[in-house]
Amino acid sequence: MTPGTPRNRSEQSLTNSFERYLQDKGKGRGGDGGNYRRNAARELKRFAEWAAGDRGDNDWTGIVPDDVDRDPTFEDLDERVFREYARHLAGDRGLKLNTVQTYYRYISAWCGWCVNEGYLEAHYAQRASAMAPLPEDDGRKPGDQQAWTSEQRHDLTRHVDGRAHDAVEAYTTLPEDTDPLDKQRAHYAALKAARDRALVFVLAYTAVRVGELLRDPNDPRRRGVRWEDLSLDDGSMDVYRKKQQWDTASLPDPVISPLRSYRKLMDPPTERWPVFPTFDQRTLAELVQEELTERGERPEAITKRREEYARDLLLALDADIRPPSITTDGARSILQRLSEAAEIDINHPKHDYLAPHGGRRGMGEVLVRAFGYTVAARYLDNSEEMVRERYSHIEAGELGDVATEALEEIDDVG
Repeated sequence: MTPGTPRNRSEQSLTNSFERYLQDKGKGRGGDGGNYRRNAARELKRFAEWAAGDRGDNDWTGIVPDDVDRDPTFEDLDERVFREYARHLAGDRGLKLNTVQTYYRYISAWCGWCVNEGYLEAHYAQRASAMAPLPEDDGRKPGDQQAWTSEQRHDLTRHVDGRAHDAVEAYTTLPEDTDPLDKQRAHYAALKAARDRALVFVLAYTAVRVGELLRDPNDPRRRGVRWEDLSLDDGSMDVYRKKQQWDTASLPDPVISPLRSYRKLMDPPTERWPVFPTFDQRTLAELVQEELTERGERPEAITKRREEYARDLLLALDADIRPPSITTDGARSILQRLSEAAEIDINHPKHDYLAPHGGRRGMGEVLVRAFGYTVAARYLDNSEEMVRERYSHIEAGELGDVATEALEEIDDVG
């Protein structure tokens, strides 16, 4: 044994376990991807800093005894430590109640993993005394409560439909003697408006999760839907579901026409092109230069070729240089821009725009009210139990109507 090496895992530094844990919880090859991994890594780092005395009040010196000079180890952990950390989180005035619960769950999950791996003897974080300082969970997930109303859905889809119609008409009715670069600029504007319209309609009517539709930089398997994943004739789309497997989602009638018009306008060189490519100029400029260089073109020729196009996206289309899909964050930026342009009336404590998840939740409201929980659960790719929980306010309202009707009948008899 190397001098200074701990004889057993309980004597090891807490941080020694982090990378193994994150690999086990991560997604993709090697466990390097996934939102959970990124969020868990952030909270573990905060916990380690707090345990070492680097966070918290000025009087807080960490969990290691004052007369010992070393990093915190697993021997220092017990339920009192987790109780103190729960108190630390709950005392942070900047955190919402549900956020405190969420942050503690990341640490608790790591604690459970440590028990299975032999670092700890017991799951201290789950003991009642450890969790006592945590605020009660009201059952809501932060930021997951917005639902597009029928009026909001109508206003937004009408806005993007009008923008796309005007942009496409402006492009297709240009005089034959129009300057080539001006014609390209009109084509680009039409493509962007048509893409935005198709994206809004898909989010508004399919109830597909935005992470299943677009690229997630933290999960290599989520590269965004491609044209090969769509069957407009059958009204279906293959998506990589939250449950980590491919599945077929429905494309209802309102979505087909915007997608078909957009595809005709784009005319993708191959079926492997993303349905919703990025239009970010910096990303496309770097991509075009790298790809053309790899194809053997010299810098002078690349520069001259790019100057022949108003936008690098149009060059990418002609040269079949496949761009990446927009990201989930990119979709949020697009919806922020469109919500503001459409002057949508929004009253929500967290979002001042129509967020992507609100389209899915709004469609869930429509389905539950029209067809009940069983059909809605199938369309939303959720269990019926979860759908009943998420949309319990609908059933409560219906029961309230029943109670009102019963009271009215009794009053009439009286």
